[in-house]
Amino acid sequence: METGKVASGRRLRTTVLVTLVVALLVLLSLLSIALGALSVPLDQVVRSVLGHPPSRLVDNVIWSVRVPRTLLGLTTGAALGLSGALMQALTRNPLADPGILGVSAGASFAIVVAVGVFGVASLYGYVWFAFGGALVASVVVFFLGRLGGSGATPVKLALAGVAITALLQSFTSAIVLTDQDALDRYRFWSAGTLADQDSGELVRILPFLAVGAVLALSLAPALNSMALGDDVAASLGRRLGLVRLQGVTAVVLLTGASVAVIGPVVFLGLVVPHIARVLAQYAGIGPDYRWLLPLSAALAPVLLLSADILGRMVDRPTEIQAGVLVAFLGGPFFIVLVRRRKLAEV
Repeated sequence: METGKVASGRRLRTTVLVTLVVALLVLLSLLSIALGALSVPLDQVVRSVLGHPPSRLVDNVIWSVRVPRTLLGLTTGAALGLSGALMQALTRNPLADPGILGVSAGASFAIVVAVGVFGVASLYGYVWFAFGGALVASVVVFFLGRLGGSGATPVKLALAGVAITALLQSFTSAIVLTDQDALDRYRFWSAGTLADQDSGELVRILPFLAVGAVLALSLAPALNSMALGDDVAASLGRRLGLVRLQGVTAVVLLTGASVAVIGPVVFLGLVVPHIARVLAQYAGIGPDYRWLLPLSAALAPVLLLSADILGRMVDRPTEIQAGVLVAFLGGPFFIVLVRRRKLAEV
């Protein structure tokens, strides 16, 4: 009887959690479509979405500007949140994040090289550079983090990521300061923004994001096994090398495609998985990656869209890029995590 009550309570809390997250995503999507330099009342947004626009101007603003921007926030936010949760699981490092471990910086540097050195102008051209840069940077950071007797500790990986990020950013600055076309493209893109994107950009990166998401979500049972230790996971029949290869491929696809369009948005993949763990603990789910991965993918767009909406409203008609506000929120969170890890290792 008691077990049944516990299970029933867990199902109820899980249902409430899922309902709240979905409702929050719907609300933020509507606000993202409604708010901006030209604010549109929510009833007019609903009418336009249902095919009964109140005016041609409103319909054009909603479908040509706001809807693609909102969809891009939902998809790339989900990709970066999922990528962060996957990196933390694979490295067993609570400080892991595409921005902190140099993955985003590697993709950014490769894109600037593609534009400034090779003259590549199309998304389909430089997205492959983004994948290569993300892969090389992640391998270098992991190799540096393993140096020394203690192996790849979370703090060492974070420090290696910060060092590689700073190095790549200096190389990036050297290129953009000598190439006007690369500077013009990089100047606005580098802060991380959802603005000035059309639906075509989303369509072009969607296959990469879809493949990356499928690879990441399919790893959930293996990640649950690896959380018990490599020896236990191997005894359960997990092929650890293949799991890590699949995970790295998923991170590269998710991060590289996202960075190619919206720029490097740091701390999003760091903060969201920790929030997901807290909520999962409240719901009684526990550290189950079958829930943590999709929950991280759902919560990251909440944070990204919130930052994007706030950036539009604080200084209208100009905007503050979403990446700036996400970094403003994530920086203190990162400092607290680092301090806790250092205290735990003393």
